[in-house]
Amino acid sequence: MAAEVRPRLTVLSGPSGVGKSTVVAHMRKVHPEVWLSVSATTRKPRPGERDGVQYFFVSDDEFDKLVANGELLEWAEFAGNRYGTPRQAVLDRLRAGEPVLLEIDLQGARQVKESLPDSRLVFLAPPSWEELVRRLTGRGTESAEVIERRLEAAKVELAAESEFDTTLVNTSVEDVARELLALVAVA
Repeated sequence: MAAEVRPRLTVLSGPSGVGKSTVVAHMRKVHPEVWLSVSATTRKPRPGERDGVQYFFVSDDEFDKLVANGELLEWAEFAGNRYGTPRQAVLDRLRAGEPVLLEIDLQGARQVKESLPDSRLVFLAPPSWEELVRRLTGRGTESAEVIERRLEAAKVELAAESEFDTTLVNTSVEDVARELLALVAVA
């Protein structure tokens, strides 16, 4: 008799600008059955974003209540806004036997591993430091000060790679999305 395969939480993390959102979006376009947790945030919606789709947009007071009530699996502050993963939705999906994917920062990945030790942490690395700098500066949407802050944070995040179970190098969105899907789908 085969051993019971239990779905596991897979956490994708890596430095800002490495392409986490792009990889996840590509994977979910091809495999929409992969459930991606929707984070709560105190950030204001950007044009085209809808509550409950990209994020759950909440006030500072609402976010404080989520934290105080232990309703977030992890949370972090970034660029003056707070982001967090609602705990119950993740646990419900895992109990239902569905694989769950979180796309979060290093601080959040550490919190999840502490809370759910059998989570699989996947580090998305850039092909090189130069490529990461090119991606962050090439966006053209942020000030030099914000880019500098992101690059400083990226150095810290890159240094934490050894804390992760698996590293994927983002040389090709299609290839990395396929590799990530294999990790998410296999418990």
